[in-house]
Amino acid sequence: MSPSEIIQQRLNGRQTRALIIGMLGVIIWIVFGLRDPQQFFRSYIFAFMFWAAVPLGCLGILLVHHLTSGWWGYPIRRVVEAGSRTLPVVFVLFLPLLLSFRLTPEDHRLYLWAQPAVVAADPIVHFKSGYLNPGFFTVRAVIYFAIWILIATLLNKWSAEQDRTANPALKSRMSSLSGPSFVIFVVVLSLAVVDWVMSLEPHWFSTMYGFIFLVTDGLAGLSFAILIVRSLSDQEPLKDCIPPKRFIDLGNMMLAMVLLWAYLSFSELLIIWAGNLKNEIPWYKTRIFGAWAPIAAILILFHFFIPFFLLLQRRVKRRVVVLARVAGLLFVVTLLDLYWIIVPAYETSAPQIHVQDLLGLIGLGGLWLGAFFWQYKKWPLLPLHDPRFEGALEHSHGD
Repeated sequence: MSPSEIIQQRLNGRQTRALIIGMLGVIIWIVFGLRDPQQFFRSYIFAFMFWAAVPLGCLGILLVHHLTSGWWGYPIRRVVEAGSRTLPVVFVLFLPLLLSFRLTPEDHRLYLWAQPAVVAADPIVHFKSGYLNPGFFTVRAVIYFAIWILIATLLNKWSAEQDRTANPALKSRMSSLSGPSFVIFVVVLSLAVVDWVMSLEPHWFSTMYGFIFLVTDGLAGLSFAILIVRSLSDQEPLKDCIPPKRFIDLGNMMLAMVLLWAYLSFSELLIIWAGNLKNEIPWYKTRIFGAWAPIAAILILFHFFIPFFLLLQRRVKRRVVVLARVAGLLFVVTLLDLYWIIVPAYETSAPQIHVQDLLGLIGLGGLWLGAFFWQYKKWPLLPLHDPRFEGALEHSHGD
């Protein structure tokens, strides 16, 4: 059996298993959801935001790759391209959140601003109702996904054309699109997380919120890409074309994201706490004191200190096996980070693990992973005719 056939067999098996697990998880989840629709949608927003973080992070990394033309993007480019091509699936997975406005009683809706009684009684929520209302929320969500899907479609179309034709002009075309697209991507992602997550607590706001999610999504996408490449690194063409030292740049990029996450998170807390902002401090009091405090401590330790000191070591970044373990740690901790951000909006006293939370992660995760492997196996694992990497490949064989 040829290496390509082995890889196809592996990816087919992963796709099948992911889809089966995902569909079973969703079916069981719906059964539980019919008994408790309110908890169903609370679990849904958490599971959706985690699995949406991966393809959105992939799109962001793809834009940065085309902007910088760095060799670091070569081994993971097909992964992030495949991840970005799943955004139409992510949009379909988003639709139940729009249906939640009709499927749940008004006083049990996920968002307080969607409850007419709250809007009438709360002056702050009433003031924001011109922006935060189900109709405009839906329109904005459609626009967000349309922009993301358009950017991803163009980049993937030109990348596929580059494989077929070896046209060097396509490199400049992708780079030219990526500059303005990255700015648009940052703005749109910031607006989206404000709509979907921050508005769960309409009395609280933060100007750093969008940037924190930008880094979180980027870290999720990069960690996922490293894990996928590691799982196939023993097969051609990845085995011979990507020497271990080439992963140092990916480790450095991961280190930069870990530092940026810590800087933004601490800066936000410092500004709010030192400024004694009475409308913003309760958000942190819920999350850093009481029963939620242990999760905050875990995030400080495993989202910053341990990855930081590990990624400072060159030998960790040179060995893809060890780097993948760090990536796996950060992927899991990103899940915990989103749980810490989202769930206290309605579980203020203490974290409570609901079976629907687990079913949501399994169900949506299985469906998304099935879509990812379907896209990933359709293209060669490495770009074929990108002029940026032809010389780099010759150099890598000489290392």
